[in-house]
Amino acid sequence: MRIEEAIVWLLSTEGRGMTAETLAEQINLRRLHRRRDGQPVGTNQIWAVVFRNPEVFVRDGKLIRLMV
Repeated sequence: MRIEEAIVWLLSTEGRGMTAETLAEQINLRRLHRRRDGQPVGTNQIWAVVFRNPEVFVRDGKLIRLMV
């Protein structure tokens, strides 16, 4: 699963905003996305996806939410 899809899936499943730390932790724990280099997903990667996709994600302080 692409990382963008993993973030959307987690946010929609949880039904609430989540921090980048929690998203990265859950993506790694549930093995929703694997980096090509085998390293775990980090918070910087989560924020990069959020900033690249403002039509999908909303930043609310430290929380990341889906655009309604």
